[in-house]
Amino acid sequence: QTPPGNISVNEVKVPLVQEQSYIENILRLNKGKKVKAYVSYPDSSAWQNKVYEGVIEEAGKDHLIIRDPLNNNWYLIRIIYLNYVEFMEPITYSHSYSDKTY
Repeated sequence: QTPPGNISVNEVKVPLVQEQSYIENILRLNKGKKVKAYVSYPDSSAWQNKVYEGVIEEAGKDHLIIRDPLNNNWYLIRIIYLNYVEFMEPITYSHSYSDKTY
């Protein structure tokens, strides 16, 4: 019998690694930091690709909220459309094997 948390592969026990660096966790760690969020809307001809600039206010499993401090506009962005985020200042990243600022 294999103990919990391990899988047996031909009688070789391999511990399961739990991945916790989900994008929403990384974004939450960086609340208040200035970013550019690159987004694609594949079904829209008018808004195919868009860049949102602002400060991270909130992040969840399926969304990112950015506030543009220049005009005080707020943007609710669905993570499914997010390509990548460019940070305009050092980011904080925390993981089981790393707790650094880049």
